[in-house]
Amino acid sequence: MDLSVYLFLALLLTVGSLRLVELRISKRHQKEMAARGAAKVDEPRFRWMVLLHTSVLIGAALEVVLLRRPFIPWLAAPMFAVFLAANAVRWWVIRSLGTHWNAQVVDSTRLGVVTSGPFRYVRHPNYAAVFSELLALPLMHTAWITAVVGAIAHVVILSQRLSTEERVLFANPDYRAAMTGKPRFLPGLF
Repeated sequence: MDLSVYLFLALLLTVGSLRLVELRISKRHQKEMAARGAAKVDEPRFRWMVLLHTSVLIGAALEVVLLRRPFIPWLAAPMFAVFLAANAVRWWVIRSLGTHWNAQVVDSTRLGVVTSGPFRYVRHPNYAAVFSELLALPLMHTAWITAVVGAIAHVVILSQRLSTEERVLFANPDYRAAMTGKPRFLPGLF
């Protein structure tokens, strides 16, 4: 295998490890928020989100190794830039939300509505960042099947999750007042 394959696999392993760290942070935040009166919302589709993230990482690795996908620098460079930008936004979201940030849907709006950071511009910056990351990551090493299938699956899963999350969020009048009129994902779009 080429060095690029080993580096790509190491990147996928790093991303997977970071997802596990994020789940630990999420669990800690759930406990802190529950102690302050927030309630985790029943979300049976969360496992599909976890499966999607896991499948994109494993699928990209298998596609690159088994189908011998080439490393194309002119494609890898912009995809790596998108990946880095998406991660910067994701961590900006986590920092901005503080203990409100969670991998699962938690009704914490009665404890305050976050309107700082990227939430000044859009309602769901994290979803745009995660979508970009999961699309760009496989394309760094031309795993285009994983990128396309992952993107389609992400749109389906995200649309279901958003209906649950926005039902909870918009039930709070403070959230409605702060976020009505802001786009969902990208400033000026959607």
